[in-house]
Amino acid sequence: MSDLPARIDIQEEGPREGFQIEPGPIATDRKIALIDALTETGLKKIQVASFVNPKRVPGWADAGEVVAGFKRKPGVAHHVLWLNEKGLERALACQDIDMFGSISTTTSETFMGMNTNRGFAENVVVQRNQIATYKQHGVPVTRASIMTAFGCNFEGDIAPARVVERLEELIGLAEDEAVDIKIISLADTVGWATPRSVKQVVGAVRDRWPDKRICLHLHDTRGCGIANVYAGLELGVDLYDASVAGLGGCPFAGHKGAAGNVCTEDMVFMCEEMGIETGIDLEALIEAARLAEDIVGHDLPGKVMRGGALSALRREAKARARRA
Repeated sequence: MSDLPARIDIQEEGPREGFQIEPGPIATDRKIALIDALTETGLKKIQVASFVNPKRVPGWADAGEVVAGFKRKPGVAHHVLWLNEKGLERALACQDIDMFGSISTTTSETFMGMNTNRGFAENVVVQRNQIATYKQHGVPVTRASIMTAFGCNFEGDIAPARVVERLEELIGLAEDEAVDIKIISLADTVGWATPRSVKQVVGAVRDRWPDKRICLHLHDTRGCGIANVYAGLELGVDLYDASVAGLGGCPFAGHKGAAGNVCTEDMVFMCEEMGIETGIDLEALIEAARLAEDIVGHDLPGKVMRGGALSALRREAKARARRA
């Protein structure tokens, strides 16, 4: 019998995830407009920008201006991404940004080289230094993330045991530094996950660390995104990253079809129809998804923003019944 969660938490990554891969420049004020729209949907955590090398990711050359420009709202955590100490320093210089420290690794050293220009050994040093910097600035470190957790375009299939092995190193490092990791994020960075592999990897990680919360970061490269979410729900996973309208993709995936995170409004629709609470206003989220599509100027893969929420059709059906 599946043990579905009564409620899930969704961490929105559309602005950061989406604008990093778009080929044309997107105006700063339009990025801010999407963030402001998402802030009014009931989402509680939104990743709004990426402090990375603008030569490698030119779509986020204006990260500082975006962070300075959007509206804050009590109860909504707006945070940013960084990949190295220089990016962290830029983030720390910003005002009114929620800081969430995390440490990360990959199963694939080839992908790590493409994504961060370093190998496993160097990454250990970098993560240790990041922890020291977090402590220096009072930034809590509660999350360990592993990219290419389900497969890699460069190194192929990834065994669940390899995911555990790489996490052992990362979490061991945290323990050495007296850091208590509460969340393990499993990222399907390049879209290899299937419901079967989700269950295998989540199972292996949960067997090793039963006390830690699992977050799934799922991409929809091959159309399995929502199916993979369902597989996670069946295992009781209650924390997910998602991207409004399906924005985004990884610029270092080595695959032209590298899609963005699983679509936020599609996930919200499925969960709410299953009786799983999200705390999100689906109709407001659909409007934000349509805004995202207008901003990038091309079709985005979200389905519910085209089909609409069933709530409006239910209201219309009830109104017709009353008139009959």
